[in-house]
Amino acid sequence: MKNILVIAYYFPPSGGPGGQRVLKTVKYLPEFGWQPFVLTVSNGQFPAIDETLLEEIPKSVVVERTRIFEPYDIYRKIIGMKPGTAIDVNVIKKEGQPLSFKQKLAEFVRATFFIPDARVGWLFSAVKAGKEMINKYNIQAIYSSSPPYTCSLIAKNLKKISDLPWIAGFRDPWTGFISSPNRWFIPAMIDRHFEKSVFRTADYVECAWEGIIKDALNKYPDLDRKKFIHIPNGFDSDDFPDIEIKSNDKFTLTYTGSMYGRRNPESLFKAIEKLISSGKINHDDIRLIFVGRFGDEIHEMFNKASFKDKIEIYGYVPHKKSVEFILRSDALLLVVDESKESEEIVPGKVYEYIGTRKPILAIAPENSAISNLIIETNTGLVAHQTEIDKISDNFLKFYLAWKQNTQLTKPNESEINKYERRESAKQLADLLNSIVN
Repeated sequence: MKNILVIAYYFPPSGGPGGQRVLKTVKYLPEFGWQPFVLTVSNGQFPAIDETLLEEIPKSVVVERTRIFEPYDIYRKIIGMKPGTAIDVNVIKKEGQPLSFKQKLAEFVRATFFIPDARVGWLFSAVKAGKEMINKYNIQAIYSSSPPYTCSLIAKNLKKISDLPWIAGFRDPWTGFISSPNRWFIPAMIDRHFEKSVFRTADYVECAWEGIIKDALNKYPDLDRKKFIHIPNGFDSDDFPDIEIKSNDKFTLTYTGSMYGRRNPESLFKAIEKLISSGKINHDDIRLIFVGRFGDEIHEMFNKASFKDKIEIYGYVPHKKSVEFILRSDALLLVVDESKESEEIVPGKVYEYIGTRKPILAIAPENSAISNLIIETNTGLVAHQTEIDKISDNFLKFYLAWKQNTQLTKPNESEINKYERRESAKQLADLLNSIVN
């Protein structure tokens, strides 16, 4: 068994998709000859907490937690938010959405001083702890998971100290992404320097979706394409409880995850209102369930919907409970952000949706990575955010299939099985073996 140091900010009890990818990697790597040792934070300010995920960490895995200076309490004071308010779902705005003076000031602070991100206060304590772990546990390779991109800088420093092989993992692009602050030229130059140095220094750059690779090579064409490896997100069959599924008395469409600014249900609501007003669906026969964290403007959309009495809103729930909501649904809603990256974005939760074999109503660009994935697995229907008529047609097809108790989609099992989390861990282990052996 070889030993690997895993550097991750998002790790249980952190909830959400970022922590899931690392947790499942840590869970399955030992099956392929690699024993993880995890370096994470002891006092992280996570958007969501899920204590039940701690139970999934294998008992053989050592987890070292060190303190981090988190500046977001100061940020909240500047912007006028209450302590503990989620930053991510209330900071990422829709294109053209106006900002108050306080929000502009807070964004300037974020863009100027939080480089590469607000977790940079973990850098020094993490490097110190990582160096000790490398010596104590006879570490033979390093793996980092970003964002936050500070994790990549920690790993880069440790590689420089130890000369160990390093795979830099990315779940999202770095500079210029939808969630990145709009930096002025000096902070932007520093951030891009960090980004390129990480890509150059890492032995491999492991990416959760192909668009991350395209983004990096478009920005830095001189980089070696061979070192960029696509290992997709996936689902873990162990997460799906053996529960009795009963027929719903209403057509139940469920969304799980977060929504904010550019990821919103506006197009869906317009499509449903059109179907109700035309008499094609019965207002009393539908139930829309939203489970997760939602920005203030999303709650406003919920309240303004003409069918708001058919909308059920739940806050963040433990992952097991979230999966139960999915399994008890007739169809699942997937919404991809309206942004320049839309054609490439592949949200992690789509794989969990696919793993359940429930039909997916996807609002995303056609001929996009998401569209291709859904066609490949034959798990749903896709329409662009601007295609209200097509979204209406797709919703109606699922609604009528429920009403007639028929199956609209026939999932492609062989394609779906490729996305088991165990398979992703095997791909990473093979990559590690190629650079350690």
